[in-house]
This record gives sequence, structure tokens and C-alpha cells, in this order.
Amino acid sequence: MKKILKWIGIVIGSLIGLLLILVAALYLIGGRNQHKTWNIEPEAVVIPTDAASVARGEHLVRSVAICVGCHGENLAGKVLINQPIFAVIYALNLTPGEGGAGGEFKDADFVRAIRHGVDPDGRALTIMPAQNFYSMSDADLGAVIAYLRTLPPVNNQLPDPKLGILARILLATGMIKEKDIFPVEQIDHAARPAMPEAGVTKEYGDYLVRVGGCHDCHGENYAGGADPNVPLGTNITPGGELGKWDEATFMRVIRSGTTPAGRRLSGEMPWARYSGMTDDELKAVWLSLAALPALPNNPAPVPTPTPIP
Repeated sequence: MKKILKWIGIVIGSLIGLLLILVAALYLIGGRNQHKTWNIEPEAVVIPTDAASVARGEHLVRSVAICVGCHGENLAGKVLINQPIFAVIYALNLTPGEGGAGGEFKDADFVRAIRHGVDPDGRALTIMPAQNFYSMSDADLGAVIAYLRTLPPVNNQLPDPKLGILARILLATGMIKEKDIFPVEQIDHAARPAMPEAGVTKEYGDYLVRVGGCHDCHGENYAGGADPNVPLGTNITPGGELGKWDEATFMRVIRSGTTPAGRRLSGEMPWARYSGMTDDELKAVWLSLAALPALPNNPAPVPTPTPIP
């Protein structure tokens, strides 16, 4: 009996040892992109200083790209995820205060971060939606940076992002895609998209929809959120509720946050931010959405073990 118990102990100990080795290997594999560097030469973007351009930049930051959603109303950064077993991630302080990018980043560093999703050292920025901002025109990107240069300093030193053991294991096993954590992976850095002229056109609406990140919550085909790690938006193709609306109704819904049926838009939908768009911008967005194919709702997503809040 003692021999049997001894061998059982040896087997169990060996299995535990193998499991620990496997977990350690997955932990290292899942964290490899945090140490990977990208050699990206940013485009030369002119940073204007006139008041109109700065105002345009503020408009983009607050009502189109909605940078304040992650970086805070004063853009001094805030916690995005605080689940140590999964990840601890803060949005960067963008002001020139202590710990802020505004006092450390050169113009080229801002271009690299916003458009390409990497920091000045070439490391991938965590869940920074550069895949949306890569479409941003030179003029709009220059205006955004011009506005950031005018921010009052706020001292807010924030720690570097840290992926916990669970996030690393999920990354290593493919249960979470690296491109979803490190958007730099989603971008074709050698192919700049064409920039349409601003106006009440479908093409300009497509641009605003992409920069505004509508697909992040409403799905890549806009037929409903399919990623359980982000807020699940509704079907905004003509196959959904939007198919019963006209331009005036769409604009009224975005301005008021209430649908014709009396339904209040979810608090996770930043309609109050988008309501700051100009009439012409909203009309262009309407043309873009109305031109989408009428699709049925995307299937409900299968949740991951630990969804990102």
C-alpha cells in the first residue's frame, strides 16, 4: 500500500510539475508582444498653430474620434482595466504635465502613436484603437496634435500596462487574438488609405464612421456586435432598426439619445459625444450607414472566460 501511495504521489507531483511548466511557457508566449518592437517611420505631418485648426482638433478629439472616452475629460489618462489576474491597463496622460505624453512626445511620436499604435520606442500600445485612426487625414491628424499641444498640464504619472497570467494564457492559446490587444497588428503600415473631401457624401461618411470606431461595437459589417470583449452594439445596417428611419430621424436620435419607439440608447453608446458632430457630418454618416447592405443581426457572440470591461 505504501508503494502504491508513493507512486500515486510521484505521478500527481509529475503532473503538477508539467502543468506548471505549461503555464509558465504559455505565460512567456502570451507576453511576447509586450516586448516586441516595431520599426515604423512616421509620415511627415504638418502641425498647424492657427485657432481654427486647434478648434478642429478639439472637435475631432471630443465628438468624432472620442479620445476623451478612454483618456478622460481632461485627457490626463485613467484606468481602463483593473483586473490584475487578467490585465491592468491605463490610458495615457496626453497633457504636458508630469507623466504626460504632451511633455515628452515629439510631433512624430504623436503621429506614430495615433496612426500606427506604437510608442516612441516602437513598442505596441495596448488596446489603442490606431486601426481606426490610421484612416485619419494628415490635416485632421495635424489638427488633433495641434489641440493636444494646447492642453493645460495635469500631473498624473501612470504605470505601464501589464498583462496578467490569464490574459497571457488566453493570448498564447488563441482564445484572444493578439490584434485585439495590440491593434498595431491590424494595420497595413505601408498603405495609406485615400482621403475623401469633406462634405455631405457617402465617402466622407465612410471616413467619419471609420475614425469614429463604429465597427468596434457594432461589428465589422455593422450588423451587431460580435466581440464579447467590448460593448455589443445593435445592427445599424438597413436590415436593423435603422432601416425604418430617414435622415431627419437618424439625426434626431443621435442628438436626443431616444429612438422613435421611445427606446433610450445604451449608456455605453457615446451618442452624447457624437451629438457634437455638425449637421453636415451627421448627414454624411447617415449616407454611409444607409448605403450598407441590409443584413440580419449578427449571431450573439460566445463570451470569453474573462471579458474585458
